[in-house]
Amino acid sequence: MDYGPVPGWMILAIIGAISISFFTYQVWKATRLVMIGKPNNRFDNWPARIKEVATGWLGQKRVLEDKIAGGIHVLMFWGFLMLSTDMFDLATANWFSHNLLPEVIKGPWNLMVETGYTIALVGCMAALTRRVVFTPDKLKGKSQLEGNVILLLIMTITVTSFFVEAGEQGVSSTYEPIGAWVAETIVPSTNVVVGAYWAHMLAIATFLFLIPLSKHMHLVMALPNVFFHDMRPMATMEPMQVGEDGKAVLLDDLDVESFGTVNYTDLTWRNLIDGWACTSCARCQDVCPAYASGKSLNPMQIIHDVRNYANDNYTTLMAGEAPEQDIIARFGEDSIWACTTCHACVEACPIYIDHVPKLTDARRHLMMERMEFDEKVEDTVMPLMATIENLESDSNPYGLPSHERGDWAEGLDVKVAEPAEYIYFAGCAASFDERNKKVARDTISIMKEAGLDVGILGMQEGCSGDAARRAGNEYLFQMLAETNLATFEEIGVKKVVASCPHCFHTLGKEYKDYGGEDIEVMHHSQLINHLQSEGKLPEPKHDGSVTYHDPCYLGRIGGELEAPRKAIGGVDIETERSGKSSFCCGAGGAQMWMEEHVDEGYDRVNIIRSKELAETGADTVAVGCPFCSTMITDGLSAIGSEMEVKDIAEIVWEQLKANDAAIEAKKSDKSEAAEA
Repeated sequence: MDYGPVPGWMILAIIGAISISFFTYQVWKATRLVMIGKPNNRFDNWPARIKEVATGWLGQKRVLEDKIAGGIHVLMFWGFLMLSTDMFDLATANWFSHNLLPEVIKGPWNLMVETGYTIALVGCMAALTRRVVFTPDKLKGKSQLEGNVILLLIMTITVTSFFVEAGEQGVSSTYEPIGAWVAETIVPSTNVVVGAYWAHMLAIATFLFLIPLSKHMHLVMALPNVFFHDMRPMATMEPMQVGEDGKAVLLDDLDVESFGTVNYTDLTWRNLIDGWACTSCARCQDVCPAYASGKSLNPMQIIHDVRNYANDNYTTLMAGEAPEQDIIARFGEDSIWACTTCHACVEACPIYIDHVPKLTDARRHLMMERMEFDEKVEDTVMPLMATIENLESDSNPYGLPSHERGDWAEGLDVKVAEPAEYIYFAGCAASFDERNKKVARDTISIMKEAGLDVGILGMQEGCSGDAARRAGNEYLFQMLAETNLATFEEIGVKKVVASCPHCFHTLGKEYKDYGGEDIEVMHHSQLINHLQSEGKLPEPKHDGSVTYHDPCYLGRIGGELEAPRKAIGGVDIETERSGKSSFCCGAGGAQMWMEEHVDEGYDRVNIIRSKELAETGADTVAVGCPFCSTMITDGLSAIGSEMEVKDIAEIVWEQLKANDAAIEAKKSDKSEAAEA
């Protein structure tokens, strides 16, 4: 159709050229900002990456974990995938369907397209209703203009498509039932159909214009974000320097000019994609313990900061210069030091964003180079500095003499610094903290009861280095790791059992970068459950009602959810947030050694979790982590709860002693009966 002297196709071409050019420019600009990041090899294991794209991006498996919002999003996502080819067809005046598409599949293709328009419309209507009528708490008080405009644009695209279909000759009631219904029932005039067509194309052009300027840039960046996600075990941090063999460069050969992240370009290109892939769904915010306790850290804002910082400093960055404000200042030191590294944000993110490495890498710079802190965080961080000094001098955060490290095992008749099939790595808490020494003794007693050849390292054991690494002192961590691995090699350690999930993770996952590939590391709950299944320990059971708190570094990060529960004979009452959705105790990320400050009206992290545990009404809280034991004990005491906190090993050993006592009682009864 012509409009005066101007043909309609020319108007459409101009509109399309403007919107497509702007969209392409913005994507190109974002790509340039991403590619100035540090190199990062994410081109390994293509089959696994393609599989994850199929389930995580196309299958939307993480999105669907939120049944309501996820279901709505999936309708729009799959709808758009199904209708996308029709946009191209309409933009080319049906050239695609008339000239390229084989006649045999035109009908099924039309059905797919109309189904796409339909479910996208249903999804948009549901989303708009949820946002306007049933507004979630996290959206209240915030501007919803951007999201609502996008939803209205998509609704315009979908509704007008049915009128365009109705205006086509021979619209099929089989393959285009809604278009046929509109043609028969509403009977739109030619002007209405033409108006619908232009509204449809203008909505698409506007949508293309807005995508790169809004959170909907994730439509472009989510796919590469998922494909190039970190395939290493969760929470595995990068060494300071990696050699050609893919392993950490040892301290003696280290050649590093700077440590950690201070500039935008210190982040890897994959870490930078996160900034444009974020959907602003706030799932990370919803599960963050620091955010819940009123601290300044909002993991979603950290990701937004990456993109906003890049856009604000585009010219400077592309000139290869450093902006006046560094990325640490944009994040804020109070946010950086608030993170517990629980990785709940990473687990919750539907598009595989890595929030935590951005914060821990910033800590590396603050701890290893800057060595000075904002006034806002000085009171929080200074106790950590004393902990670092203790680790440097005595290889434990308590500052107690290292020669006392094995004293907890006195009288247990256990091998010390000798070859054994199983080496129990007590860790610092079980070696020096009076409460947790009992856990270590009970664990050894259980292992000996099962007839295992077990030993400890005694004073030759050093801290695994978890606290140093999460605090940002990577050099100290590597020194501790290399020392422990030298001890393992000297004694011939092959199987390690740890009752601390932080040691379990660090020794089992992170030491592999430093030469610990052949060491098998088990959490004590895994070993206990294994021994029970083999019949080397009796059937598990417990007294009273028990709930269980999943430690972050064992459950969500370590992936072990069943062994602790089975080891104690099951859990009677689960908390509302359990398993991989468990809420942090507040001690991770070296927070155990920092001072926690909360504003009025907020609870400390351990208080929040303790209240959740107390709400179960159980008699006992079972734990599998010395830090969780301390934090939850303190939290329950603070809220006046009389719940007991017991480690997995304590519960199992109590039952073993009760079984032995019952057996002895039966023997005594039989002996007395025989004498009578």
